[in-house]
Amino acid sequence: MQLLDKSPVPLSSKKSIIVSEKQAALPSYFTRFQSSVEGIGLPEQFDYPFYYEPHELALIAARELQDYLQTQTDYEHNFGIEEGKEGLVIGKMFGVLVVQTKSGELGYINAVSGKLAGHNQHEKFVPPVFDMLLEDGFYKKGEAIVSEINERIERLEQLPAFISTEQALKQGKQQAERELNELKAHNKQQKEARRVKRLELEQSFQVEELEAHILELNKQSIYESYRLKDLTKEWKEQVERLEQELAVYSDELERLKEERRTKSAALQNEIFDQYYFYDQQLQQRSLGDIFKNTPEGRPTAGAGECAAPKLMQYAFIHELKPVCMAEFWWGQSPKSEIRIHGHYYPACRGKCEPILGHMLQGMNIAENPMLTNPAEGKELSIVWEDEHMVIINKPAEFLSVPGKNIDDSVLSRLQILYPEATGPLVVHRLDMSTSGLLIAAKTFAVHKQLQRQFIKRVVKKRYVALLEGIVQEDEGFIDLPLRVDLEDRPRQLVCFEYGKPAQTKWKVIERKDGRTKIHFFPITGRTHQLRVHAAHPQGLNMPIVGDDLYGTRSTRLHLHAEWIEFRHPITHEFMAVELEGEF
Repeated sequence: MQLLDKSPVPLSSKKSIIVSEKQAALPSYFTRFQSSVEGIGLPEQFDYPFYYEPHELALIAARELQDYLQTQTDYEHNFGIEEGKEGLVIGKMFGVLVVQTKSGELGYINAVSGKLAGHNQHEKFVPPVFDMLLEDGFYKKGEAIVSEINERIERLEQLPAFISTEQALKQGKQQAERELNELKAHNKQQKEARRVKRLELEQSFQVEELEAHILELNKQSIYESYRLKDLTKEWKEQVERLEQELAVYSDELERLKEERRTKSAALQNEIFDQYYFYDQQLQQRSLGDIFKNTPEGRPTAGAGECAAPKLMQYAFIHELKPVCMAEFWWGQSPKSEIRIHGHYYPACRGKCEPILGHMLQGMNIAENPMLTNPAEGKELSIVWEDEHMVIINKPAEFLSVPGKNIDDSVLSRLQILYPEATGPLVVHRLDMSTSGLLIAAKTFAVHKQLQRQFIKRVVKKRYVALLEGIVQEDEGFIDLPLRVDLEDRPRQLVCFEYGKPAQTKWKVIERKDGRTKIHFFPITGRTHQLRVHAAHPQGLNMPIVGDDLYGTRSTRLHLHAEWIEFRHPITHEFMAVELEGEF
């Protein structure tokens, strides 16, 4: 019975799973609380998985799992938090799901995203939805076929005859090009010399005598023309011979590569078709079907391997009622992302949103807070104004322009406030969570002139922020290129290969109570630039207080655009406007 609980559900079956009465015993991965949870009320709704504060029960379960991670001896894995520990450093995301049995007993189950210590099966963590590491599974068998093709390709590419023929063809083409170019250049010089010679002959000889000399020059021209044709033909034949010799190997190589592409694609599609996820009614959908209506039309890499889908799958199969959940990062942060050891994070959107959208259907889920207007009850205040433009103080948690689901924004408010304005109004933007100075134009011409200043980086800006921690240096410069995290929008990644340049100067203002007040002077204006540059290990390695994406959520993000300098679009005089932050 224990083996049955720990084994993945057969994925080839397309019938809903019926749990037998013999499974009424507690499932193998069910863990009772070691700490007292008496008196703690159950949440009325299950967490909205992409933006939530973990419930007290989930936090207790997470702390118990963290205690285990600190003391366990079941496996060897280097999370990067122990000095001197050997092995590749890989931080991991862990999850806990508080559940109730059919009898009402409260407990929790644990999961880890991806593999742990190179394996999918661990006594402490629920199994994967689909285990690609099973030795007798179709994936391993298909992978063995692809690996065998890879070996054949590698052996063929390393054959001495193949290598020497390939090199001979490359060298032959290079030599042919060189010799033909040299002969063409020589012929060109000789042609010019004959032209000069003809002019000299025309001045020195009578017509009768001239014909014999011209005939000799023509013979030279014809000879050089045939010489070029012969050399071209000679090299063409030689190159074709080498190409035919190489084709014996290259045709077989291309056939093997095409076979590999076909086998790999078929194996991938078989995974998509046999990788099933269940909802609370045990209705199943394959991974391929779940992702078919996404913009990409196919699952992203690693889809289904995160902790949240594993937890929900196990709970549904074993008739455990989900109560609340929490996911936390354990270990060193990846180089591109910002993950803080021990911090809690919501489920990722790119990989998990389509899957959880199916798995959680029909459940009583908390409302998506991103659909609630954060600007409700907040007012815009005007800091400076004339007939051409206006500078306003944007409150924190207030959109600069309408969003995907919420129209209320600085732009929509200004359109009501200035119905006669002919310009696009908002000249630049601030992140929704950032407060501070924002410039708006009243005419199209003014908007265009101000935007030109931003594009040319004539505009100077200063932000004030409060950081979680003490910055030791007094000032510095951060140069970390950024791009959007395609799997977890709107988060940004540091990416030196595809990221756009992002540069920030900074200077410490005050150090107090374990925090640092700092001035940021952004040179570029990338999305979340200051937030990422503050939190990333290669930046200041200290998130801004209240940063719900890269740090720890609080009452607000402590980041304020407090000073801006630019040329007035009409008078062309320099203007500097300052508005201190409230923290």
